[in-house]
Amino acid sequence: MNKNQETERGELTRFLDELQLLKKKDNFRTLPTLVHQGKEVIIGGERMLNLSSNDYLGLANDSGLLKAFWQTVKPEEIKFSSSSSRLLTGNFAAYDELEATLSSLFGTEAALVFNCGYHANTGILPAVCDTKTLILADKLIHASLIDGIRLSDAKCIRYRHNEYSQLERLVETYHKEYEQIIIVTESIFSMDGDEADLPRLVKLKRKYPNVLLYLDEAHAVGVRGTGGLGCAEAYGCISDIDFLVGTFGKALASSGAYIVCRQVIRDYLINKMRPFIFTTALPPVTLQWTSFVLRHLAEYQEKREHLAAISSNLRTGLQEKGYFSASASQIVPMIAGESSSAVRMAEELQRKGFYALPVRPPTVPEGTSRIRFSLTADVTEEEVKRVIATIRPVSSK
Repeated sequence: MNKNQETERGELTRFLDELQLLKKKDNFRTLPTLVHQGKEVIIGGERMLNLSSNDYLGLANDSGLLKAFWQTVKPEEIKFSSSSSRLLTGNFAAYDELEATLSSLFGTEAALVFNCGYHANTGILPAVCDTKTLILADKLIHASLIDGIRLSDAKCIRYRHNEYSQLERLVETYHKEYEQIIIVTESIFSMDGDEADLPRLVKLKRKYPNVLLYLDEAHAVGVRGTGGLGCAEAYGCISDIDFLVGTFGKALASSGAYIVCRQVIRDYLINKMRPFIFTTALPPVTLQWTSFVLRHLAEYQEKREHLAAISSNLRTGLQEKGYFSASASQIVPMIAGESSSAVRMAEELQRKGFYALPVRPPTVPEGTSRIRFSLTADVTEEEVKRVIATIRPVSSK
């Protein structure tokens, strides 16, 4: 090792040591190189059924839908860059069309589109919170929401996952001490696949005039509700959600995110939300594609029903093998425990033709590493049976 290498080694020792520790704990990550072919992926020359995609309705693989979209767009209208933030010159007509479509579908006063769900969750809460705000957040909310809370000036208390008796006590205790309390939750939780009790949350919110409800529907949009608008639609409580946030990057096979809300909240975010103000806008062609998919979303009820059926079959099959979870959705975790066990299980599944990935700390708590099956409507009942047959019972491990 020459002197320059020694100097570099000294400067980077902390990073190198941390990476070695991640490898020792089987928590080291690398970026896979994938070739996508429909519902399958090819990695290292091996073809596998993709069981780790968030393309819940299978629309990203629908070549017919894409062909129909291109027929609606004139070549001279196709722009792959907005080249500016929305507050400068990036607010193309496609934004107005998409936001009008959203507010019409959801029956809300207004809608606002963001570049991605992470931008939405890290930007909305810091914008609307101050030191007179208390956030009560479910223990298992997504990392983007946690980061948004950390960036805000609000005090935060994390209540135990879906423990609403604790949440109710917290609201009762603190509602007179703060100008506003914001309850933050997901509808379908990204790692466990279970659901929040929206009717109970809405009932709690209605008891207090200064309590607001923030709901992240990232994993429910497209797959829940008769129109595919999410759990809030399914439970008939859209108008009770103050900050109803969703994404286009999963079931809708596009990019970006949105909030549907009252007009005053939209206006406030445009003026106060830093990730919105200081970000180059999405490409107009992306917005046009999203609007096109949204207009067809209600037509995919058969896909939603099929997805629900195969998800139920997988949950039942895993339970019969000794794996239990609270999942009630297309996200079905198979808890392995230690990271090394999850890695081995993933490798075995991949050897048998199923691309399922291990989820490890810090994404999930220590000791709860898992295989996170993420089903799409492209997967058949027979393929689910094959997956279940591949998995060893807990007692044989």
